[in-house]
Amino acid sequence: MMANNVFVKIRKGTVKTMIAWFITLLAASPVSAQTTYSLQQLKDSALSHNLSMRKARYDIDAAREQRKEAFTKYFPNVTGTGVWFNANKGMAKMDINPSEMIPPSLGGTLGMMLPQEALMELASPVSISMMKNGTIAGITAVQPVFAGGQIVNGNKLAKVGEEVSSLQLELSENEVVTTVAQYYWQLVAMQEKVRTLNAVDSLLSSIHKDVDVAVRAGVTLNNDLLQVQLRQNDVESQHVKLMNGISIVKMLLAQYCGLATSRTDDGMADFNVELPDIGKSPLDLPSLVGGDARLPMLPEYQLLQKQVEATDLQHRMTVGKNMPSVAVGAGYNYHNLLEKDHTFGMVFATVSIPISDWWGGSHAIKRSKIEHQKAADALSDNAELLKIRMQKSWNDVNESYQQLQIAQRSILQAEENLRLNRNYYKAGTSRMSDLLEAQLLYQQALDKRTDAYADYCNKLLAYKVATGQER
Repeated sequence: MMANNVFVKIRKGTVKTMIAWFITLLAASPVSAQTTYSLQQLKDSALSHNLSMRKARYDIDAAREQRKEAFTKYFPNVTGTGVWFNANKGMAKMDINPSEMIPPSLGGTLGMMLPQEALMELASPVSISMMKNGTIAGITAVQPVFAGGQIVNGNKLAKVGEEVSSLQLELSENEVVTTVAQYYWQLVAMQEKVRTLNAVDSLLSSIHKDVDVAVRAGVTLNNDLLQVQLRQNDVESQHVKLMNGISIVKMLLAQYCGLATSRTDDGMADFNVELPDIGKSPLDLPSLVGGDARLPMLPEYQLLQKQVEATDLQHRMTVGKNMPSVAVGAGYNYHNLLEKDHTFGMVFATVSIPISDWWGGSHAIKRSKIEHQKAADALSDNAELLKIRMQKSWNDVNESYQQLQIAQRSILQAEENLRLNRNYYKAGTSRMSDLLEAQLLYQQALDKRTDAYADYCNKLLAYKVATGQER
């Protein structure tokens, strides 16, 4: 009788403190001197240091330079040329017969005045060679007057390219923010489960101690002690897996956000993240927005609009390539081809008409018009898909919110189940396996609530991104 009373007292001492210890240990926050980052700090760091963000900014810089390059086409095209040459013989060579250049009226007079030898020389051909060597230099400025709209439309197209790069940056920002949030909530969920396991381990250690005393007193079987030990082994195995997972996620998060962190002795990134109080943090279901009202605010939709605009400008430029072009210019030149320095200036106008180019140009114009129509059709089709994505993201948020509410209720039910098993155990009508099963169900309910909370936060962010509310 005394032994039974001892066992009952042991069980009473165990079950009285079981729930209290469990909840107290769950609420206890670990003390750490490590750097702690909030979700917003992680987002800001990733937006500043992530490789995809740097590439998107480089693309904007490149597009800006391209727009500036296109603007220079409005100004004259100035070219300078210089040529020096030295040939093995004169490039201009000719034979001159002086007698052929003397008119008959002058020939008789020269015959009486000149000696016979001189007259014979005039009758002999003379070889002249010129431009064996020389220098040519010049500078020319050509101002386009009409180029079929290619310059104007080219500048507009470059501006569209810069705007597209800015929209691509927004898409990169959304992708980075979403990825950081996924890593963050994955880490939060695992660390919350570690806290749960630590509480479970402390509770099992207390149960193990009480059952060990009872076994030594001979009031219970060794089988109960073995069940507790098996459960402790299972908790230890879960703890090892969670810590390995936390180590990997921390490394991924540090690399993705560009965090300059050190490593602990076990190789884990030496930082923490802020852990929200999942049990006390209220989460509300947002109101439904979307449809045509939010569509123009989406960078994906704006990119589709820019694609339509770009194909229209490309069509106009294709037409311009097959139209006449007019330009005026002026130049200043120098040469010494005649063994004497000579300079001169000139003005000129040019008209270029692509006659034969129209054979293929007409087909190029039709092709560019088809591309424009394809972009317009893609805008209409993808606009509907974007609206469907908004509705789906809302459905996902609503579903995950309901799952979170179910998980909250499950905790209350699992807690009540644990309380009843406590009372049954106190009354001696419940076995140790029943009590451990109730404790396991309570732990699983807590873990499901943690997963549901993290899933809801991720789905909520996806909904904000899908409706253009994440900025």
